[in-house]
Amino acid sequence: MSTLADLLAEHTTLSDAAAAHLQRLVAEWQLLADLSFADFLLSVRTDEGAVVTVAQCRPNTASTVFPTDEVGRVIDTAVHPQVLRAFDSDKVLRDEDPTWFGATAMRQEAVPVGFDGAVIGVLTRAVDLTHPRLPSPLELAYQDSADDLCQMVADGTFPHEEGNPRGLSTPRAGDGFIRLDRTGTVTYTSPNALSAFHRMGWTAELNHTRLSDVVKQLVTEPFEADDVAMMLDIAAGVAQVPTGPYRDIGMRVEADARRATVLIRAVPLRPKGQESGTVVLIRDVTEVKRRDRALISKDATIREIHHRVKNNLQSVSALLRLQARRTSNTDAQEALNEAVRRVASIALVHELLSGSVDEEVDLDEVVDRLVPILVDVASNESRVTVRHRDRLGVLTAELAMPLVMVLTELIQNAIEHGFDGSPRSDAEIAVIAERDVRNLRIAVRDNGSGLPEHFDLSTSDHLGLQIVKTLVSIELGGELDVRANPEGAGTEVGVNVPLRS
Repeated sequence: MSTLADLLAEHTTLSDAAAAHLQRLVAEWQLLADLSFADFLLSVRTDEGAVVTVAQCRPNTASTVFPTDEVGRVIDTAVHPQVLRAFDSDKVLRDEDPTWFGATAMRQEAVPVGFDGAVIGVLTRAVDLTHPRLPSPLELAYQDSADDLCQMVADGTFPHEEGNPRGLSTPRAGDGFIRLDRTGTVTYTSPNALSAFHRMGWTAELNHTRLSDVVKQLVTEPFEADDVAMMLDIAAGVAQVPTGPYRDIGMRVEADARRATVLIRAVPLRPKGQESGTVVLIRDVTEVKRRDRALISKDATIREIHHRVKNNLQSVSALLRLQARRTSNTDAQEALNEAVRRVASIALVHELLSGSVDEEVDLDEVVDRLVPILVDVASNESRVTVRHRDRLGVLTAELAMPLVMVLTELIQNAIEHGFDGSPRSDAEIAVIAERDVRNLRIAVRDNGSGLPEHFDLSTSDHLGLQIVKTLVSIELGGELDVRANPEGAGTEVGVNVPLRS
């Protein structure tokens, strides 16, 4: 089954940042579906002008109006013209007449997905109108919040890129829902939310109370209580933090109160930039926490393995370095130093994996830490400056490991062979990256002496280039090219790596 990233890569040429915004939206839109009592479809416009559905979400609070899988289906814009119009609008568009889907009458709304001043997709919100009835207070509170969030999607302010260093999950609306007004006062509390607060030790009603004052009384640890209260006041817009742009982002925290552990998330409502209150979601995670303790020990074991592999590789590197110092053969010294460099690059990846919980590596951090090592061990007399441009991004360990080795070889090769050994003040190597949803292209460009006469990549017997060719073609499934520097003197080696199969 194709993922959203696969479908975006197949049908669009969206930038990496725009695709990441759609990924965040899909990660958060279960809240929209539950609050709206509606199905949601995410559609994008292809390069040929067609509109294709790339993701689908069904509500947990109502029956679906789309029993079939709509992902991958091309939308008939003649039947649903609002979807096409939404790509050129910043407003939520609603069909004037209900649409019949089999025996179900539904009303559809087209919500443009705004990002960086442009519309990069459209959400279709489909509500079942077959059995109309008077909505309950809970439904009114849900729908009012959903309307605000949909407008924020059109504004490009939801979902915001939110910091979540502890990796906390998101409570659902059905777990517990509280609506606050612009002063942080509770205007509605769902029964499940009230039950969660009762388990925390609150014995009265929550309506018409300031929620931040309530949690300060209930949370056991005083500093944690102050953090939760501040989070709620910031979300409501009645307080600001002196450091960090936290005012317009959703926040979440896990708090202990007596014998209960709860997960609380605050989602600020800012439709059209106007303060409208806050949605607070709460879930009792007491039992879940007990089960998580067993998993924590397993994660710690995996990270410890990476840490020990890193230590062992560093020991191997030290032994090779010692051997290089004890030999008098210049060729042997050079070969051993190259082995030291290669082992060090692999050890660096394992060091980063030892601190990661998701087996992913930040290539930018690797390059920034690797470059000083390569420059220091270079035998060339020229002092080379290595500049790292653009964003390489985060990759899985299976892609990051060979790619780091490729970069190590290319940078070292440029240092060793790109310059003739005479001192230069302008010796420079640039690592240039270009990334989208489909590919990552990296160019290592130097301003040195350029390629040797009659150079042929396919017949070159240089060990470093042979390693690079093998890793790029077999491990990464990519392409390698070598050419003259397009900006002047020197050489450019390009590596194009597909991020999707």
